[in-house]
Amino acid sequence: MTHFNKFFGLKAITLTAALSLTAGLAFAGDANVSTNQILDALKPKPITRGLSAGPQADPTAQAKEATFLNTVRNRQTRSLSMGERDQIAELAATKPNIDLEIQFDYNSADIAKTSVPSVQALGKALSDPSLKGSTFVVAGHTDAVGTEQYNQGLSERRADTIKKYLVQNYGLSGNDLVTVGYGKTKLKDAANGADPINRRVQVVNMDTKTASK
Repeated sequence: MTHFNKFFGLKAITLTAALSLTAGLAFAGDANVSTNQILDALKPKPITRGLSAGPQADPTAQAKEATFLNTVRNRQTRSLSMGERDQIAELAATKPNIDLEIQFDYNSADIAKTSVPSVQALGKALSDPSLKGSTFVVAGHTDAVGTEQYNQGLSERRADTIKKYLVQNYGLSGNDLVTVGYGKTKLKDAANGADPINRRVQVVNMDTKTASK
């Protein structure tokens, strides 16, 4: 009986450890987000055009933003200058945005199968009526491994891949999707440049006029 109890106890411990390890791996590998999560992140905050306690709309600043966005619409990603990329980043910093851990095949701009659900969720979110009429920036980022020139080109190709997928599969207008690549210049975790968290696609809602009061 003692031998049986020891054997049963050992099997139970082994099974518990295996289940815990499996659960941990599943959690760690599941970086996909839902359509609702993306919608919540990208919905603009209501703005006002007069005196109020909420965020104020600056017509002059909005006009300048609109003019600039029109200069980069339908531009090839690789044609953007460093100054234009920096200006997009400056504007995007104040807008609703979300970082998506979209993975790509090694040394490629092909979307990894494990990340397809995130791209599909993005397509559904950007097709939602609540975001209709907005202009979105799709920004590609790499980790710090590799040369600056190589990573710049890779981030641009990956941003273009996401745009192409959204246009072909969700009927989104290419005119409303501005793609930009930042290579390894804007690491999310600068202290750990090789960390996969740096390999991401950031989506920014640049147009807040649909939420104006």
